[in-house]
Amino acid sequence: MALRGPLSRLLRSTLSSSQQNRSQSVAILGAPFSKGQKRRGVEHGPKAIRDAGLVERLSSLDYAVHDFGDLTFKHLEKDEHFMHVPFPRTVGHANQLLSGAVSGAVGAGHTCIMLGGDHSLAIGSVEGHAQQCPDLCLIWVDAHADINTPLTSPSGNLHGQSVAFLLKDLQNKMPEVPGFSWMKPFLSARDLVYIGLRDVDPGEHIILKTLGIQYFSMRDIDRMGIQRVMEVTLDHLLARKQRPIHLSFDIDAFDPSLAPATGTPVNGGLTYREGIYVTEEIHNTGLLSVMDVVEVNPTLGATPEAVEATTSLAVDVIASALGQTREGAHVAFPKIPEPKEDTELRL
Repeated sequence: MALRGPLSRLLRSTLSSSQQNRSQSVAILGAPFSKGQKRRGVEHGPKAIRDAGLVERLSSLDYAVHDFGDLTFKHLEKDEHFMHVPFPRTVGHANQLLSGAVSGAVGAGHTCIMLGGDHSLAIGSVEGHAQQCPDLCLIWVDAHADINTPLTSPSGNLHGQSVAFLLKDLQNKMPEVPGFSWMKPFLSARDLVYIGLRDVDPGEHIILKTLGIQYFSMRDIDRMGIQRVMEVTLDHLLARKQRPIHLSFDIDAFDPSLAPATGTPVNGGLTYREGIYVTEEIHNTGLLSVMDVVEVNPTLGATPEAVEATTSLAVDVIASALGQTREGAHVAFPKIPEPKEDTELRL
């Protein structure tokens, strides 16, 4: 239910105050990893996003930017399939490593930006965040729900099962996947909202409905408008109390005409304006703590222009989540400059 009247104004005033106190320090973590799915090339996503000017853009927003480089992941030689799930131990080990890195960045007071890599990395990113902020909430912007279990997944790929590892509500539905004994589910279904869904597997659909998870498909966005979608999203997650937000953003949430260099494109996605509005509204809460940007695959762009369009879009999304506005980022001029008394006109 949407908040209106004095209560809504009080929440917005409190959130605005929180925004003023948010971290002005950003940590960038690269996670060049691709074993959560079968297409090579997504491991080059972190470098491609950096090369598109990420650090320079965030520095221009008056952040202290700390780029901690890329994590180094091992591919285990003996990593047999579990059921039809490929590379379970390799994916589990990578996420354990990433979890520690994200936890360390958040614990040091940074807003953390995790650059993937495939979306299986969200398992470790969200888990590491939860070590520091156990009351976090999760906004998952994606064409896909990524909530299959090994028993429902058509492909077995772990990038389509990330959320299932996180949810306490699915604990008795998940088999013990090798490589993941280090983590236990910690997130409640009520603390999750999806935005942008349009390719949901049959098993995922029954999970969403059975658990009563709040989601907005592209049809819902068409019907309601993105402003109303974000109002309901933030009311659903923050009306009970303010808490840190983890934003996990798959670039394939956008329409493929905007983000062609990705592994599982689906027509009919978010427009540029809709995607940026999502991140603007999340920034306006002042509660963004960790953001994942995943599934940028520069090897899948048909042309250099297609790759550039996708990586530039990723930079725009991150910058918007951290305060870049479409009116401009007004850092350099806190007030209108006045001429000094000795200023002379020079012809």
